Amino acid sequence: MQKKVVVGLSGGVDSSVAAWLLKEQGYEVEGLFMINWHDSRGLLKAECPYDEDITFAEMVARKLKIRLRTVDLSDEYRTRVVDYMFREYAVGRTPNPDVLCNREIKFDSFVREALKHGADYVATGHYCRIEVADTSGGPINRLLAGVDHNKDQSYFLCQVSQHQLDNVLFPVGYLTKPEVRKIAIELGLATADRKDSQGICFVGKVDLPVFLQQKLQAKKGRVINVPQDHPFRIWPEGLPGNGMSLSELARMTAPHEMNPGDGATAGVHNGAHFYTVGQRKGLNLGGYREPLFVLATDTINNLVYVGEGELHEGLYRKGLFIRTQEVHWIRNDLAMTPGEVRDYAVRIRYRQPLQQARVFARDEGYYIIFDKRQRGITPGQFAAWYDGEELLGSGAIHE
Repeated sequence: MQKKVVVGLSGGVDSSVAAWLLKEQGYEVEGLFMINWHDSRGLLKAECPYDEDITFAEMVARKLKIRLRTVDLSDEYRTRVVDYMFREYAVGRTPNPDVLCNREIKFDSFVREALKHGADYVATGHYCRIEVADTSGGPINRLLAGVDHNKDQSYFLCQVSQHQLDNVLFPVGYLTKPEVRKIAIELGLATADRKDSQGICFVGKVDLPVFLQQKLQAKKGRVINVPQDHPFRIWPEGLPGNGMSLSELARMTAPHEMNPGDGATAGVHNGAHFYTVGQRKGLNLGGYREPLFVLATDTINNLVYVGEGELHEGLYRKGLFIRTQEVHWIRNDLAMTPGEVRDYAVRIRYRQPLQQARVFARDEGYYIIFDKRQRGITPGQFAAWYDGEELLGSGAIHE
């Protein structure tokens, strides 16, 4: 009997080619378009709202001769993704809505909707792969990086669970982006030359301060320019020994200490919660030899600390800390126990090359110490750890 696959048809080239590949493999294919956002406040004029996306999805569905349904998940998206964003920004953390969207919407709400329509499998256009491995505890889903390492999107799935990966297909994960474009052009798909989406998942590219002002009030405060000769903690390159004490780990992962008197006032901002570590654009402060970058924010006192130049010591740190309640393992069978120390390859943002690190599991959480200091470690973002090409787990950076 022919198996049915419901594809998340987004109006982009990746999901379009995914649908065609599945048809070629003999599946009964149906498209499902998610409407997750209606509000246009904060959207940049050049970006297209979902009505253009659905038009492209409809054209692809007609071309491929598959049925296309729509589902409005905007209430769940606002509650489970956007409200979370507002809460995180309000306390000076920078969330990753794409990671949350995958965990809360694409591989939860969307899957439930697909199952209502008789799906045996669910598919998306993500550039990653799944392999099922036999272990002593039974079959395990292994989440692997996409073949195209330049486009690999496994990081965005770092918070999904074993159960959420059951019966999921990633057809384009075995192709490169140029190969996907080539297929779309040869098929004459309307999405063949369409640019990849940018900005917040299902919302689009936004003027972030304007978008956040839906819930967060603008409030003027000081921008403090911290000089390069500030006494930052600078750690040598190399991985630490396995026998590090808790106090040593805490020092190596603590953020740099900065106080209002540590630099001169460089200007005024409209709210510390609108800024994130490593940010360059949006400061609107000139007269410096090199650009200014955000080193830290203090939402309690409404202060933004900046430094001059992308090599400023205040941008670099040796490690990070993840609280126990924020640690998530895709491979529960490989989860670390307190007291264990392991070496993994870690990334702290999408498309960052994997970085060698040593992970120390303790009762209160994980201390991750890198071989080389990392630029722009940002509370609220996710650190994801890999063993070779397999993504094992992740956690929200606490500090």
